[in-house]
Amino acid sequence: MLSRNIKIIAATGAAVILTGGAVGATQLDKAVNLSVDGTSTATHVFGTTVGDLLDSEGIAVKPGDVVVPAVDAPLRDGDKVIVKYARTLTITVDGKTRTVNTTETTVDGALLALGVRGEGARLSVSRSQTIGRQGLALTVVTPKWVTVTVDGKTTTKTITAATVGEALGQLGVTLGKADKVNPPVTTPLTAGIKVAVERFTTKDVKRTEAIGYSTSKKKSADLYTDQTKVATKGVAGVRTITERRTLKDGKVVSTKEISSVVTKKPVNAVVLVGTKKRPAPAPAPAPRTTTTTTTGGGSTSGAGINLARAAMWDSIAQCESGGNWSINTGNGYYGGLQFLTSTWLSSGGGDFAPRADLASRAEQITVANRLYAKAGTSPWGCA
Repeated sequence: MLSRNIKIIAATGAAVILTGGAVGATQLDKAVNLSVDGTSTATHVFGTTVGDLLDSEGIAVKPGDVVVPAVDAPLRDGDKVIVKYARTLTITVDGKTRTVNTTETTVDGALLALGVRGEGARLSVSRSQTIGRQGLALTVVTPKWVTVTVDGKTTTKTITAATVGEALGQLGVTLGKADKVNPPVTTPLTAGIKVAVERFTTKDVKRTEAIGYSTSKKKSADLYTDQTKVATKGVAGVRTITERRTLKDGKVVSTKEISSVVTKKPVNAVVLVGTKKRPAPAPAPAPRTTTTTTTGGGSTSGAGINLARAAMWDSIAQCESGGNWSINTGNGYYGGLQFLTSTWLSSGGGDFAPRADLASRAEQITVANRLYAKAGTSPWGCA
């Protein structure tokens, strides 16, 4: 009887123990709402802390992740647990790069959280792009107003471009190989930047310049020692030069010779110099009586002086020789009225001198009046 009572007590104890275990299990099982990166699920968990819930769901928390309530906070039935994973976002805004951690799951959300204004900005990815746990690299180019001076015109405009070169492209500015941009095209674009484009072009231009000739002298036995004669007239040559001109915005800034070619050779002058001695002058003629005759052109008087039409002869001399009555240029004409020696002698010039330039003005006018009586002023082109 005693042993039966013991069994009953034991059985009763077991029942009590079993009943106590059921009550404990009920207290450990909690119904909670778990939100991971915005995705919510209802779940049950046996545990006392948020960390127990995360362990049961296989969620590993890393530095930077956000858990609300905290991992070591007690867990109660009906609690809502929020988990936001941290992501590494490498963001480059207008050429400046920084790396940040964010729990936002989209690009748009991350920009808002970081306070990056994106109105009118150009992004390297879509704003709705999801940021995975592996992170994301993002480039943002914001609008900026720039001033561009090119081809004589200045334009101020808002441009969404990363560099000076990209801005010029958006404005339709085409650059030549020699053009210069200040600042350079690789410069990051900043608000208010001033860009100047200098146009450089080249142009080849031809010009000519004269090539001088030399003069040589050659002895001639056909001329008297006091005579010279041009045997070959000197003619200047021509050199054609090609220059390359560099123009900056239409104005020449430098010139470089790139070729020089003789297109016409010069002709050197040759002057004959007389070597023949003059014969001794004939003895002076005996004095003779001067017979004066009146002609239509005035009076002549043998070897005497005749200054008729002196003003006319002075005028002709001024034209023929510049009024130089003793001129001898070596061209075969002599004196103020430019007599050929043969004409001078045939008109009686030998009465005074072997050549006109050796005679006085009065003597030359006298001989001119003799020739005038025969041929008028036709022998003189300046008459």
